[in-house]
Amino acid sequence: MRGYPVAVPKDASVLLEVDGFEVAISNPGKLFFEQAGITKLDLVNYYLAVAPGALRGVMDRPMALKRFVNGAAGEAFFQKRAPASVPPFVHTVELSFPSGRTADEVVVSNGAALAWVVNLGCIDLNPHPVRASDLDHPDELRVDLDPGPGVPWSMVRDVAVVAGEVLTDHGLTGWPKTSGSRGIHVYARIEPRWTFGEVRRAALALAREVERRVPDLATSKWWKEERHGVFLDYNQNAKDRTVASVYSVRPVPDARVSAPLLWSEVPDAELGDFTVKTMPDRYARLGDVGAGIDDAVGSLDGLLELSARDEAAGQGDAPWPPNYAKQPGEPPRVQPSKRRMPDPAAAPTDPKAPRGRVGSVAPAMPQPPARRADGTAAPTGRRRSTHPLIVISQAKAKRDAMAGLERWKKRHPRAAKLLAEDDVLVDGMRGRSSLWYRVRVNLRHVPEAERPAAEPPDPDYDPWSEYRERPPGGS
Repeated sequence: MRGYPVAVPKDASVLLEVDGFEVAISNPGKLFFEQAGITKLDLVNYYLAVAPGALRGVMDRPMALKRFVNGAAGEAFFQKRAPASVPPFVHTVELSFPSGRTADEVVVSNGAALAWVVNLGCIDLNPHPVRASDLDHPDELRVDLDPGPGVPWSMVRDVAVVAGEVLTDHGLTGWPKTSGSRGIHVYARIEPRWTFGEVRRAALALAREVERRVPDLATSKWWKEERHGVFLDYNQNAKDRTVASVYSVRPVPDARVSAPLLWSEVPDAELGDFTVKTMPDRYARLGDVGAGIDDAVGSLDGLLELSARDEAAGQGDAPWPPNYAKQPGEPPRVQPSKRRMPDPAAAPTDPKAPRGRVGSVAPAMPQPPARRADGTAAPTGRRRSTHPLIVISQAKAKRDAMAGLERWKKRHPRAAKLLAEDDVLVDGMRGRSSLWYRVRVNLRHVPEAERPAAEPPDPDYDPWSEYRERPPGGS
């Protein structure tokens, strides 16, 4: 049974038979995408309609559960640990994280398990790049193209084509797919004989090579304030990073899908063409256009040789995400706007990066533990900014962070009018089990004399307060 033939009461349950197993779908009539009119059962039926392709993207991979229990418009939370009780068709495997913690994560290997995780509220699927049989050696290199604010979709497509060429030139086959949000992913199957660190090195080398070939379009710079165009996020290949898999539905109003593409489709592909409502027909007509990925296993040797040449030329490692231990050879892990003693004579590393002057704006506000009660910084707090970048808001929900930005604009209308689209930086920050949001603005287009001073963030959410406030032994 793939669906339900009549109108379904919101609080009913439906029992589906999938791959010889019974899967209960609770609240099948609950709207998960209000604008598109898509219910939870519609979402389950979509995944079952494209199940062979969707399973190819997650097969035997541990998966972090990103649960939207209140639908796409609600806040998601991450559940790394599998529920205490799972049905017999769902497997688990113990995964270790950079923090030293371990957790039994869900492994999806059949259609019944696929329907089961969607019933938990998982709109998109977020597998690790390893198989349960070998958790230390990824078999997938992931190229994540992340456009900055205001970057046109056509530029993302152009950079994807170049990324595919770089992969081919170094002995790998790239398989493109839309991210379902604003970007493109290009995956390459690799032999599972390299560590996470080596796969990340290869991804960094690829990002730098793409940047060299199209410097006006692409960047490998980690810090947002240094970027322009399309960022190639090499850190998505670090251990414990997950990416929405192929055929995943994304939590956007029109229920777009991370759709696999033929390379011939990339130059003209439009994100809005691939949704929960359109993909089943495309799949029925074309089949899974990414079906050959498992037969196109390649070697990282070419990219690692490129990495070695970069290192010999003075291009060493690049910054890691903040929750990772400091790595040998990694440059100082501090963003340019907070460097203690910038060299004013040094040439900028990226001619398109926003500029600032030392002391051109009041220092960014420290995080809550480093501030006085009145919001001012102690002398040992944050350093003065080399870029005119200030924190506006920190909130648990994105809408609250953006509301704080609107209040700031009302307080400073002159400065707000001078901001370019890419002067507003909205960061999704990953906490212990959920995302929180930070908004910053770059005042590079505001005359120095008119730049507002940094203020305490409004709102001023502290994602770690609930853990600090728990009594000893509390859960």
